[in-house]
Amino acid sequence: MPRVPIWQVDAFTDRPFAGNPAAVVWLDADADPAWMQHVAAEMNLAETAFIRKLPDGYSLRWFTPKVEVDLCGHATLASAHALWTSGTVTDDPLRFHTLSGVLTCTKAGGRIELDFPATPPTEATVDYAVLDALGATAAFFGRTRFDVLVQVPSATELRALRPDFRRLGAVQARGVIATAVSDDPRFDFISRFFAPQVGIDEDPVTGSAHCALTPYWAKQLGKTAMTAFQASERGGTLHIRLTGDRVILGGHAVTTLDGHLVA
Repeated sequence: MPRVPIWQVDAFTDRPFAGNPAAVVWLDADADPAWMQHVAAEMNLAETAFIRKLPDGYSLRWFTPKVEVDLCGHATLASAHALWTSGTVTDDPLRFHTLSGVLTCTKAGGRIELDFPATPPTEATVDYAVLDALGATAAFFGRTRFDVLVQVPSATELRALRPDFRRLGAVQARGVIATAVSDDPRFDFISRFFAPQVGIDEDPVTGSAHCALTPYWAKQLGKTAMTAFQASERGGTLHIRLTGDRVILGGHAVTTLDGHLVA
């Protein structure tokens, strides 16, 4: 049987067993999407990334345990970290060809920075079924390219959310982003992300959600460079900048597993 390199990486954290874990699989040829979905289900992480070399960069695809997704921040950060720290590649920046276009990853001091498309929210009519399932009140209710975005009145209310995931899973969106102004001076805002629709009740740290949160909070706070915290049980920190219609997501990552798939 072929031995396929695989790593597990905790993203948007500088310590193991925090942040958001992702599996990263290095392919020497194109693979059957059904096999990739089976691997992602076996890993049972928010995302498993699959990478292979192309003439002008790398192909990158992301799978949850249930579906392939169009955009994923933490698994992109994990992929760059795994490839660089393992010595598999030396390119800097890395150019990933994805369902959301070409995404680049660059070394920036001790961090890795991802160049992603901004997906700003548009204010929408409040859907009280979403708020009831979330268990929240809304200071703002909007929709992005992928998700529902709800600003709740306070960081205390945000941390106290205990959603009804069965009901939340009926929302017509990839997931629901809840956010609030931070009550911790180290951060500008905090958030949580719920996506039972794609098999993830609560995602620990969601880079792609910050493609919406960055332009939203840039407008609210009047600044384009911010530090954000995702207030999940594991928690994670993102250093973000808005540059036109792009969002720069910066963070650390830690490898926790290095091995091979044999099936």
